[in-house]
Amino acid sequence: MGFMEWNEKFITGVREADEQHKRLVDLINELYDAMSQGKGSEVIDKILDELAKYADYHFKTEEGLMSKYGYPELEQHKREHEAFTKKVQEFIESRKGGSLTLTMKVMNFLKEWLTNHILGTDKKYGPFLTSKMK
Repeated sequence: MGFMEWNEKFITGVREADEQHKRLVDLINELYDAMSQGKGSEVIDKILDELAKYADYHFKTEEGLMSKYGYPELEQHKREHEAFTKKVQEFIESRKGGSLTLTMKVMNFLKEWLTNHILGTDKKYGPFLTSKMK
C-alpha cells in the first residue's frame, strides 16, 4: 500500500484527467518512497521537479478543456492551480537553498491538496465536461 491510494471516488468521468490524476498520485508515492527510504537529495529533487512539471501539464489540460467547453468556474479553478503551483515552487526553491528538508508535513500537504482538489473542485467539472464532450 502506498502513501496515497488511487480510489474510484477520484474518477471525474473525464478519461484524460482521470489518467493524469493517477500519474500525480504515482508521483506523490514515488516522492514519499524516496523520502522514507532516505534517498539522496538528487533523487528527491528530481521527483519533486517531475511532480511540478507534470502538475503544470495536467493543469493546462484541464484548463484547456474547461475553456473549450465554456466551463463557468474556470477562473476559480485556475486560481487553485496557481496556488498549488506557487506552493510547490516554494518547496523546490527552499530545497535548492538548502532550507527545506522533505518532511511528512510537505508530503501531507501534497496528498491533502490533491485529494481535496479532485474530490471537491475537479468532481464538479466531471458532469459538465462529459455532457459537452459527447
